[in-house]
Formats: sequence, structure tokens, C-alpha cells
Amino acid sequence: MSCKRMENKLVAFMDGRATASDRRAVESHLAQCEACRARVEGFEGVWSMLGELPFHEPTEAFDVRLRARLAAEPVRPSFWAGILPSPRLALAVTVLAVFSLWLGSRPMPGNPAGPSSPAVESEFRMIEDLQVLENYDVLTSLDMHQQLPAENAPKVHKN
Repeated sequence: MSCKRMENKLVAFMDGRATASDRRAVESHLAQCEACRARVEGFEGVWSMLGELPFHEPTEAFDVRLRARLAAEPVRPSFWAGILPSPRLALAVTVLAVFSLWLGSRPMPGNPAGPSSPAVESEFRMIEDLQVLENYDVLTSLDMHQQLPAENAPKVHKN
């Protein structure tokens, strides 16, 4: 096991809170790694010095002041409070979605009968034959008649 992964397990190992499998892993690593053994010895030295310090029981005034400060701290909203919407917002979004679906299912104002009405179908049948429309455009446009070649024009032959 690497020294980086051992850093997280050393404190639990020294406190006696490590699981049996973690304890075996740390012990086998410490048998092989001089740097981690030195680190454990350093921790033990610090803890022995802390153990020599006299224990002071906090006074009642300290306890009262600490509780007052904790009560005065503003409550931070949880992570989920910002993600989960309020019931009013959820209701508003649901109503908006239902209204949008209802509005989208209604026929368009310019076509009150809807997209598959008989009027639309008859208009489509009228323009179904595009060849008829092309011929109609040619016949109604007089400019096209001027561009036609003259059939009766005299032919000039060069000899």
C-alpha cells in the first residue's frame, strides 16, 4: 500500500479505531516503510506531550458564552435546499407546462379548422398537379409570348 493512502489510516490506527483489516495493512506497511514509522513515532511523541498537560474543566460561564455564540450563528442552508424547489415553484412550473401543452394542441388562429380540414385538403388538391400550374403561368404571362421563335419568319440563306 502506498504512503499516500496510509496517511489517512495512521490516525485511526494510533487511536485504536481502525478495523482489523486496516490495522493489519498499516502494520505490514510500517514494517517495510521507514518514513511512515518515523511519522508514527512523531505522532506518539506529540500525543505523549499532550497527555502530560493538565486537564482543565471549562467553567459554567465559558459554557454559557459558547452556547450563546453557537445560537447566534446564522444557519447555513444545506446543499439540497438550493436544488430542490419550493412547493410553490414546483406548482407554478407544472401549471405552466400543462398550459403550454394545452395551448400547443389548439388549432392556429389563421386556420380555425385545424391542419387536416377539408379546406386545406381542397387547396392541396388544387396545386397537386404542378404541370397545370406551369402551363397556366406561361399562358397568363404575355412576356413569354414575345420570346417564342417566329415560325413564319423568312429564312435567309447565305450562298
